[in-house]
Amino acid sequence: MANKMMEHILLTRKRLRTETVKAVLMQFDGELLKLNYDNQRTKYKKMLASPFQFYRGSAFLFYYDATRIPFAYHTPDDKPTWLQGDLHFENFGAFKNNEGKVVYNTNDFDEGYLGSYIYDVYRMAVSIALYSDELGYDEESQLRLIKVYLQAYYKQLLSFVDREELPGTLMFHEENTEGPVQNVLKGLPEREVNAVLDAVTTVESGERRFHESEGLKHLTEDEQKKLEQAWPEYIDSLDPDNKQREGFYEIKDVVKKLGAGTGSIGLQRYYILIDGHSDGDSGDLVLEAKEARTPAPNHFFPYDELFSDSVLNQGKRVITAQKAMQYLQDPYLGYFSIGDHDFYVRENSPYDEAVDPGELKDIENMETTVEVMGKVTAKAHARADEFHFEHESEEEIVNAIGAEYDGFVSQLTAAALYYKNQVEEDYRIFAEWCEQDFNLKVEE
Repeated sequence: MANKMMEHILLTRKRLRTETVKAVLMQFDGELLKLNYDNQRTKYKKMLASPFQFYRGSAFLFYYDATRIPFAYHTPDDKPTWLQGDLHFENFGAFKNNEGKVVYNTNDFDEGYLGSYIYDVYRMAVSIALYSDELGYDEESQLRLIKVYLQAYYKQLLSFVDREELPGTLMFHEENTEGPVQNVLKGLPEREVNAVLDAVTTVESGERRFHESEGLKHLTEDEQKKLEQAWPEYIDSLDPDNKQREGFYEIKDVVKKLGAGTGSIGLQRYYILIDGHSDGDSGDLVLEAKEARTPAPNHFFPYDELFSDSVLNQGKRVITAQKAMQYLQDPYLGYFSIGDHDFYVRENSPYDEAVDPGELKDIENMETTVEVMGKVTAKAHARADEFHFEHESEEEIVNAIGAEYDGFVSQLTAAALYYKNQVEEDYRIFAEWCEQDFNLKVEE
């Protein structure tokens, strides 16, 4: 009798969670993003790859759940910081900044918004557990890695509060990192400057153009015209200190990028070839214009009133988040709109690389990597208060934790491991739903 009662309870819980997962994903993908069946199917096929990939593609579900957890260490509602918004293990990488220095930092600010720091930290802690689980680490090791991340985050914040280091100038480079992060920083300068150009373009009769492929298609005449009409808005949006000579941003060719990303499935993305540093084809540059939409966090803690625009341009929001959280960011950051579609622009750079997963199967390498990620997260949060705020984010975060550091770590680690298990259960629910409604199966 007791066994039957327990079976009934577990079945009820699963049914309720199944309806929740389906409803939340359909609300975001179907109602808010307005993805059609084919685009949903493409997105969900990628999310079926693993629980971690499911987690990457379900930020909306994460915020639905996370905003109902009564964390004890939130900063005050009137003292938010900039959030990366989708912080997870694969949203860190090495790249060249606008001074030519190879650095390690966060990337992908599509979900960038304002709110309590704890959501970035919590989302990252869960991702550490999921990612390390895929690498074969047991739960004890996952707990240890989360603690390394949180300790590095907190210690770096204290360093900023004590003014031992400054978030506005601190960079993580080859000289002050080690392990897999240092290895990727060492290897990046060897990459050819024209790697992106050579991969997606060809030169015929002295003119460089994109070559079409399964994922790259030229625009229609009408699409090309609309983009060219909107292009002056992009040029006007560039920081004056970064703006180049007249003619530098002249469009030479454009293609649509199809099927890229996971959370961005269904959004428009262009590769734009511009004249660049010199006449002819030798100085050409490839820029990427990506459609931006309302970020997942915005649906759960709105701070639109902190933006000066009467109508928030989502492309401007993305590049503002990147400028806030990165030091010496991409000099080609800008934005424009075509109709009611907002876009942000960045360089499609050859200098963009994540750590090698193969190196992370060693626990010491994994620890040094998450330690750097903790420091990078702290720097991003502390630096971001230069945009829109009169308060110091690092001070507000340290004050929120107060003398309860051990309690902070205990609550975050317990919550992260709990939610990691929830994600794995949700992934199984998601897989059953995908097989039933989208004719998709988990690949063996």
